[in-house]
Amino acid sequence: MSSFSRHLMLVTATFWLSVGTATADPAFKASDVIAHFSSAAGLGGTRSLCIGTESECSTGTPDQTKRVGGFDLVVNFEYNSDTLTKPARANLNEFAKALKDPRLGAAAFVVEGHTDGMGSDEFNLDLSIRRARSVVAYLEGLGVSTEKLEAKGYGKQKLLVPDPMAKQNRRVETRLRGE
Repeated sequence: MSSFSRHLMLVTATFWLSVGTATADPAFKASDVIAHFSSAAGLGGTRSLCIGTESECSTGTPDQTKRVGGFDLVVNFEYNSDTLTKPARANLNEFAKALKDPRLGAAAFVVEGHTDGMGSDEFNLDLSIRRARSVVAYLEGLGVSTEKLEAKGYGKQKLLVPDPMAKQNRRVETRLRGE
């Protein structure tokens, strides 16, 4: 075997080893998700009981719970695809850890799929639903109960950035069910 052939084999082997072992760092940690959602109404708030008349028990205390917005899972997709990328899977691995945490035990989530503005409304709605279902299926494979997750598609109705063709619009976000 020539030295050129050996060198070529070494370069090829190094390339495939680096591709096969490369890991994507998640954009967030499970603790970030827990902190974001655990402060929502009904997830760990205090309760009290007053035995008496309505006037005796009414303290007039305002509701201190704050409404929690959606959480961008940073699950983006290639054009016209519902296949999860390596960075998307890394982010979903962290999200799954958070969903299994007892502090989010009572929480249920809507997984919202979105597309960019390319294509018909009908096509994009179908693609966005497939994207949301792809995320739900992946999370189920990690042991998350599908009873906690509802997949919804919005097509190109809720763009993240003003440019309808921007790749950032091809994404999946989540929010607490009922918001």
